[in-house]
Amino acid sequence: MSQKMDFWKASCSVLLVCFFVGLCSMYQCSASEADANQTEHLIVNASSGRPIPETLFGIFFEEINHAGAGGIWAELVSNRGFEAGGQNTPSNIAPWSIIGDQSSLTVSTDRSSCFERNKVALRMHVLCDSEGNNICPAGGVGIYNPGFWGMNIEQGKTYKVVIYVRSLGSINVSVSLTSSDGSQILAAANIVDSDVSNWTKTEVLLEAKGTNPSSRLQLTTSRKGVIWFDQVSAMPLDTYKGHGFQKELIEMLEDIKPQFIRFPGGCFVEGEWLRNAFRWKESIGPWEERPGHFGDVWMYWTDDGLGYFEFLQLSEDLGARPIWVFNNGISHRDEVDTTTVAPFVQEALDGLEFARGASDSKWGSVRAAMGHPEPFDLKYVAVGNEDCWKKNYRGNYLEFYDAIKHAYPDIKIISNCDGSSHSLDHPADYYDFHIYTSASHLFSMTHQFDHTSRSGPKAFVSEYAVTGKDAGTGSLLAALAEAGFLIGLEKNSDIVEMASYAPLFVNANDRRWNPDAIVFNSSMHYGTPSYWVQKFFRESSGATLLDAKLQTNYSSLVASAITWTNSVDGETYLKIKIVNFGNRRVSLKVSVDGLGLNSLLSGSTKTVLTSSNVMDENSFTDPNKVVPDLSLLENADKDMNIILSPYSLTSLDLLTGSNNIRMPQTNSSARPSI
Repeated sequence: MSQKMDFWKASCSVLLVCFFVGLCSMYQCSASEADANQTEHLIVNASSGRPIPETLFGIFFEEINHAGAGGIWAELVSNRGFEAGGQNTPSNIAPWSIIGDQSSLTVSTDRSSCFERNKVALRMHVLCDSEGNNICPAGGVGIYNPGFWGMNIEQGKTYKVVIYVRSLGSINVSVSLTSSDGSQILAAANIVDSDVSNWTKTEVLLEAKGTNPSSRLQLTTSRKGVIWFDQVSAMPLDTYKGHGFQKELIEMLEDIKPQFIRFPGGCFVEGEWLRNAFRWKESIGPWEERPGHFGDVWMYWTDDGLGYFEFLQLSEDLGARPIWVFNNGISHRDEVDTTTVAPFVQEALDGLEFARGASDSKWGSVRAAMGHPEPFDLKYVAVGNEDCWKKNYRGNYLEFYDAIKHAYPDIKIISNCDGSSHSLDHPADYYDFHIYTSASHLFSMTHQFDHTSRSGPKAFVSEYAVTGKDAGTGSLLAALAEAGFLIGLEKNSDIVEMASYAPLFVNANDRRWNPDAIVFNSSMHYGTPSYWVQKFFRESSGATLLDAKLQTNYSSLVASAITWTNSVDGETYLKIKIVNFGNRRVSLKVSVDGLGLNSLLSGSTKTVLTSSNVMDENSFTDPNKVVPDLSLLENADKDMNIILSPYSLTSLDLLTGSNNIRMPQTNSSARPSI
């Protein structure tokens, strides 16, 4: 009896649940229909606006997550100078490993290198031979390097291998690119030399006969004797503009048209301790002579092949303004007192001379010797990173400020102290603003700068992102909140002159920070939804901001409008961006005032970033799950109705007749409106 009663109770419960589920489904359907029938209104005045700074949107690169070493820098060998264990011996040679056993060879390190700033070399004592009692195994014995979680070797591509070698006898060393277990040889060449008693630089070009994304570099021999190796490098010949950068990754940056590059950090610049902070002077000159250093914030070694010069070169190659962040005598755990900060100030001045000085100046001549006799266009520097609250920051900052302004009056100097809510107590051209927070909070910060004073230094939002559970490893929800925040920055671009997402890159094998804009491994890469949001704003820098007002009580909508001219076809476009940060579908009437007759032409488009689940992400298996969807806008007109999907970013790109549009009059004092 009790079992039957329990059964009927359970059945009634199920029926009751089904009833409420059905009721909820009916409600959602009705609500959806009601939402579609309730029309919000966006009014754009195409005859009223102001110019947006040409610098508004750029990128921030930090050496984090193996973004540089094992990332955008195309060097395939990890720990190429055997220096990752430091200058003392025995040294840690990882990830180098031995091919053979103790009966056939021994490997150690000593300080016999010919390079004064990195004395450690690898000593390989080969005990076996091609004949006699101890015959080497087939293929020989030696060492191999797997690179950064596997080298991506591609059929038909050529790779340049450079090795410094020394031996008291003749050598016959096979240099090969193989599969991860050595069983498949993708490319090989032999170094045969009868006299390498002094350190000798050898180069070989290897053309791959196959493809393997987890390859390794092998150095093997079947000849008895002792061989020393140092500074072993392998790079593809085909790099971005021939300057050593991975083409595919840099082309993703090229696609978002960054107007500046802030580099090289971040916490990477500070160091956990000053002894491990990035030093620009140790990152220039011939790559073989760079000592490298251990980045003790993100806890990995970099050989600094990607150094100060390379960052300046990348900025130039992308047509972006370089923004150099240098150490101001402060790390996470120790500080230099202002009375003794002068050497750090001089190092910054020397760095500016390296970038901007004449080719016959002390440091300008070093730049010229590296292949760039003309000065780089460096006009922005940041004094430290997130150091405002540190004891000696203001004193140190003023020493840098006075010295730099005296030597280079045109340099724009960025303070670490936030001036968005109160005035700074020291001079600056820009103040830094960083924000990492939840999706709802960042979206609410659309109005963060609405009431910021328009006098004094400008704002540089150099680091922003949604983090925590809302972000996942790069969710649509995070990206839409960021889009809403960027619309706020765009509308406040009379005070906010620069903004950049952070972090930019992550090697999926070493995720030190989450989320990131671009994810990669040795052979694949994809953009997170946050990356794709950047593309919606790539035309904003240097465009004209129009007056755009939303007439709605729905607080989950934000919108902006700009006009911009396409340099490729010379056409003028009116771009309207709308973020729907809510779970309801919205019917939006868009009215554009101030256009001439017949000024909207065919060819207008609509681009939408959305997905079926707000926590959807892209991945290596599904890299295009959340990407912009482009379609023709059939009903383009000065008055039109569009439907905004729940949780979506929509861009309307309206092609206008350049002879018909009345370009807006500049009004630099115009305040943002929603």
